Amino acid sequence: MMTNYPRATLEEYGYKDYPILRKAYRIFKIAIVSLTFLMLYLSVIVLAIQSVNSSPSVTSFGRFTLKWYVQMFEVRSLANAIQNTMVTSMIATLLSTILGTLIAVGIYSFEKKTRQKIMLFNNIPLLNADIVTGISLMLVFSLLLPVFPYIFGPITLIMAHLFFTLPYVILSVLPKLKETDPNLMDAALDLGVKPYRALYKVIVPAITAGIFSGMLLAFTMSVDDFVISYYTTGNGFDNLSIWVYGSIGRRSLTPSVYAFSTLLTLMTVGILYLYHILNKKGKPNEKH
Repeated sequence: MMTNYPRATLEEYGYKDYPILRKAYRIFKIAIVSLTFLMLYLSVIVLAIQSVNSSPSVTSFGRFTLKWYVQMFEVRSLANAIQNTMVTSMIATLLSTILGTLIAVGIYSFEKKTRQKIMLFNNIPLLNADIVTGISLMLVFSLLLPVFPYIFGPITLIMAHLFFTLPYVILSVLPKLKETDPNLMDAALDLGVKPYRALYKVIVPAITAGIFSGMLLAFTMSVDDFVISYYTTGNGFDNLSIWVYGSIGRRSLTPSVYAFSTLLTLMTVGILYLYHILNKKGKPNEKH
């Protein structure tokens, strides 16, 4: 026969409740989270507000307008800079995504020690200062001038962007490869599938999330880059960041830049949201 003894309370163990301290901690936690989000997204919010401000001045708000979005391509130099930026970033992103995926698959096939040594070289461009990378690439491209006198321009800019975006794709794809079955490729080959078809039909669908993440990261880094682009481009071929740098302090800096930057941010958010929906639909429903 079991005897029911009264349960001891927390107060009997020496616990003391301090409602004021708990309330202060809750307020402090909310304030820290709010401050963090404000620091992260304040610049984006200010940029979006200025894109619909009728006044070119950043210190005063006139009235709500969409004229800067309409006039985005009316400024010829800005339109050329936007076109150069998108073309360069898209080509560099496409090349880095394809090559980065293939290189990541190749690295994953090595032993662990060899893989770590290769990844050490892969991480150097990420850790290296942009100005050092830009100057070194400029010197390398300068060595080709006797053979290719007009190499500086879109060609060198795309090659430079490919150089520093490639490691991001590799780092995004490798973790997804580690999540897959290591015998997946061998199983496909045993079933009679050719290696390139096994890579395309079996491996790539299994690592689609990593490929997409690397592609989006590479595109963002390419669009955003200034230092490396400044040292590797040629006269007359400016991307958006170089154009903005050259227009600071001049009257040629139009608020349409704010409009394009806002559209670019919205496009990135839209792509991420669409990918989240597609990725969620592709997974089976989990029962909790």
